Amino acid sequence: MTTLKIFLVEDDLFFGETLKYHLKLNPDYDISLFKTGKECLDSIYLKPDIICLDFGLPDISGDILLKKIHEINNSIPIIIISGQEDIEVAVDFLKSGARDYIVKNSHTKDILWNSIIKIRENLQLVNTVEELKEQLEQKFSFEKTIIGQSDAIKTVFNKINKSLNTNINVSITGETGTGKEVVAKAIHYNSDKKNKPFVVVNMAAIPKELIENEFFGHEKGAFTGADSRSIGKFEQADGGTIFLDEIAELDLNLQSKLLRVLQEREVIRLGGKERIKFNARLIIATHKDLAQEVKKGNFREDLYYRIIGLPIELPPLRERGNDILLLAKYFIDLFVKENKMKNINLSKAAKDKLMKYTFPGNIRELKSIIDLACVMCDGKEIFSDDLSFNSINDASFFLSEEKTLKEYTSEIILHSLKKNNNDVLKTAKKLDIGKSTIYNLLQSLELKK
Repeated sequence: MTTLKIFLVEDDLFFGETLKYHLKLNPDYDISLFKTGKECLDSIYLKPDIICLDFGLPDISGDILLKKIHEINNSIPIIIISGQEDIEVAVDFLKSGARDYIVKNSHTKDILWNSIIKIRENLQLVNTVEELKEQLEQKFSFEKTIIGQSDAIKTVFNKINKSLNTNINVSITGETGTGKEVVAKAIHYNSDKKNKPFVVVNMAAIPKELIENEFFGHEKGAFTGADSRSIGKFEQADGGTIFLDEIAELDLNLQSKLLRVLQEREVIRLGGKERIKFNARLIIATHKDLAQEVKKGNFREDLYYRIIGLPIELPPLRERGNDILLLAKYFIDLFVKENKMKNINLSKAAKDKLMKYTFPGNIRELKSIIDLACVMCDGKEIFSDDLSFNSINDASFFLSEEKTLKEYTSEIILHSLKKNNNDVLKTAKKLDIGKSTIYNLLQSLELKK
């Protein structure tokens, strides 16, 4: 907050001008002086930050004016300035919503100065909280966080929208790197639980012998080293969302315990007896086909039906068409901003190369490729050679270009030669071909040059 807009409502012009002069010593204060309550009400549209109100106005009494102002905007802090020292009057005003009550005397201007400072500090704190909330909402607004315009991603948007209306469980599936946690956060932070905890448990990252402790917590002395009580993830998520990532990795024995917890909506800490109720939305994610895992006997059927809820399948990046370029541009802009660089563009050849690649690592791989390209380029434009694909030998990418068998054969031989430091005999042995085939190829290439 830079300028603080203050209304002074005072029928004693000398006293009002004295207060105005004193307050204007702070250049950040914009002071407007009114003689009547009507003048103040007629100017409320100017949205004052604070109103300093005389109790004994000629046209409207202070208590009625306070009520009228609150009917228009009950968030405006109001300071009552009165000649009455009656405690009961002051208490009544404070009960009615006045922020402060100041008695008119030789110290009024100083007391008012301090009161306004305190109110301003509170207003700044409120504004900061509101800004943070707004930033949080913008950050996780799923149509900004999940970049894309393809039909495949619009289907995901539609499912996310439907999930926001209820607390139904959500199951997110998709290949590694497709953004399952991003979607889970988008659901949480756009729901009515956005101001409550979002708790993540990654099954693949926790040894199975520690999962129970992570889930349920423990009491002091529950086991060697348990020096104090520990709150489990389900308790932490109470009122909010618990996100169980890579749920298919959960041990079968623990699956039965998880099922009981989800059915009863209560946990018992390790080493404890108290049943602790919790109310949290469940979102799960996996890169595996859970239905197939059930058929294989790796996942409990009853747990499957308990958690499946609203299924959201994330498409692999290779099936999202021009979303690849939209995401590439997003990651370029992000890298440039974070590293305080000038704008970088993608050349046509670079775009073509990205569109032909199959991205086995999906969005996570694309970001890695773009970050490296931003470093390797000349600082103005990313060219085809600046893009390095770690999965360049992926067969689907290799076969994506229109080439003859002879051309593909030549590429394989040349690649193997380079890999074997141009050792013809070693390359021939590795590829199980005659060394004359390699020599003929090399001679042919020399003749073309």
